[in-house]
Amino acid sequence: MDRVAESLEKPTTDRTQLLVHVGLGVSVFLMAFPILIALLVSTQEQGVINSVGDLAPGSHMVENYETVMTDYNFGVYLLNSFIMSIIIVVGKLAISLLAALAIVYYRFPFKNLMFMLILFTLMLPVPVRFVPLFNIVTDLGWYNSMLALTIPYLASATTVFLLRQHFLSIPASIVEQAKLDGIGPLKFLIYVLIPMSKGMLAGVSVIMFIYAWNQYLWPLVIIDSQAQQVTQVGITLLQGDIQAGELQWSIVMAGAIITLIPPLLALIAFRKPLLETFGVQQK
Repeated sequence: MDRVAESLEKPTTDRTQLLVHVGLGVSVFLMAFPILIALLVSTQEQGVINSVGDLAPGSHMVENYETVMTDYNFGVYLLNSFIMSIIIVVGKLAISLLAALAIVYYRFPFKNLMFMLILFTLMLPVPVRFVPLFNIVTDLGWYNSMLALTIPYLASATTVFLLRQHFLSIPASIVEQAKLDGIGPLKFLIYVLIPMSKGMLAGVSVIMFIYAWNQYLWPLVIIDSQAQQVTQVGITLLQGDIQAGELQWSIVMAGAIITLIPPLLALIAFRKPLLETFGVQQK
């Protein structure tokens, strides 16, 4: 009877798995389709699509990418974006680690209220604070500088929340042992909490890096010099270059593909800790 039941269940299981794989394949293709179009357009001379035949790979890929990197100084934009993203990631991690350490392991008045106020800032994203931020940054003389690009993004309520939840999951026996050994708060953070949180910190860093890398509106407002500009705004500068009355879509798409490469490499390199981070969020 068991063999009969297995023989009846097996085709159903195979069909289910086949449908799941087909569904996943279609979903992946639909999500990757815009990137595939951009990649194909970046290989053509004009980048104008009038028919399905125009979607064939062109022969100007190397020429277009060299033009973007040399004639339009896209390398400078990439470097500025990379420096901005690294400063934001390191600053956010440092501030969030100290804040989570204080919230979890210190006793002070109105601790829960303070934590709720930190979470409340989630309802006040940076674009909402553009006008006062712009006034403060210009009054400080930071206009058109890396300080203006990075300082407003150093605080992160989401990162504090994730680290707080992770610290709460650390066994109390480890904390008690550290107290008995006379380890101070900063040593406990550096030698105990950070080594035990490597996966979480790597996953959060990837999320913050991609978030910082994709910043567009604030750099467009606060940076006036092209030499200080970031890559997301650099793409719009490519769009502004119209030759013979036509927008050079092949150049624009080449710039867009180049912009995708750093966050894509970060996702591939830190895929495992990133998935672990989302796993903690689901608990």
